[in-house]
Amino acid sequence: MIKLDHVTKCFGSLTAVDDLCLEIGEGEIFGFIGPNGAGKSTTMKILACLLRPDSGTASIDGRNVLSDGNRIRRMIGYMPDFLGVYDDLRVDEYLHFFAAAFGIPRKKRKSLIDSVLELTDLTEKRKAMVDSLSRGMQQRLGVARVLIHEPRVLLLDEPASGLDPRARIEMRSLLTELGRMGKVLMVSSHILSELSQMCTSIGIIERGKLLYSGSIEDAYARTATGERIQIVLESFDGAPDPAVFAERVRSDARVMNVSCEGRAVDVELSEGAQGHHFLIEHAVQSGQRIASFTPCKVELEDAFLKLTKGAVQ
Repeated sequence: MIKLDHVTKCFGSLTAVDDLCLEIGEGEIFGFIGPNGAGKSTTMKILACLLRPDSGTASIDGRNVLSDGNRIRRMIGYMPDFLGVYDDLRVDEYLHFFAAAFGIPRKKRKSLIDSVLELTDLTEKRKAMVDSLSRGMQQRLGVARVLIHEPRVLLLDEPASGLDPRARIEMRSLLTELGRMGKVLMVSSHILSELSQMCTSIGIIERGKLLYSGSIEDAYARTATGERIQIVLESFDGAPDPAVFAERVRSDARVMNVSCEGRAVDVELSEGAQGHHFLIEHAVQSGQRIASFTPCKVELEDAFLKLTKGAVQ
């Protein structure tokens, strides 16, 4: 559905997008991940027909962004990272304005607006002034606006930016529901835990170059070297220094990495290491008592840190 083929975009001496190749298929919720200045917004603006690539081709459903811009604009809903709203309009007036801009007949507008307000849980706010809405509600209104012309593809640039925890959960539920409705979503975000819970695939970009594209499970498999365990040691009179235990564990060939903070010791086992009973033996032999022993699930943050170098433009 979305395809970028060797796309490059420069702003003077800055290469914002560097020979980017990417494909997003039907029914996918694609998480686009990268630090500030990585090229996420530039890529989305190219797909939204707001920027022309310097080289390469970008297309949506087989239509080229350069030659079929008018058709593409009717197929997509683009929500920028900073959403402009008209403060002196009511919510329903705001949506009527954009419905008219897309040429939707007046007799059809009311039912469409009712539908998107219900989907975004804004029905009770339809007569409220836009400037009276909370940040979370304004973001939901932004989603309602991009849905008004019933697009097949949604390009959402940081839709959870600046939201409080409850509003983020509500936004995640909304985007997941849109995916279930068959929309293709390309979502950029810095909140990796949110993406890991709703995305079917991800792309990681840094300094304009795509470092990884594929399923979250494959990203975990590529970056995880071995099982991780967190051991919290008890504090009692005469308790040995946790650093001594950490150093003892570090010297074991079955261990790859060890970090120690307070009485918590994080251990990453070497790839292929079988079992973790030996860690308990090390604790006993060093005079420690274990308060908790917790295998840790690999998270999207781990994959991101291992696949990127922290470089910015």
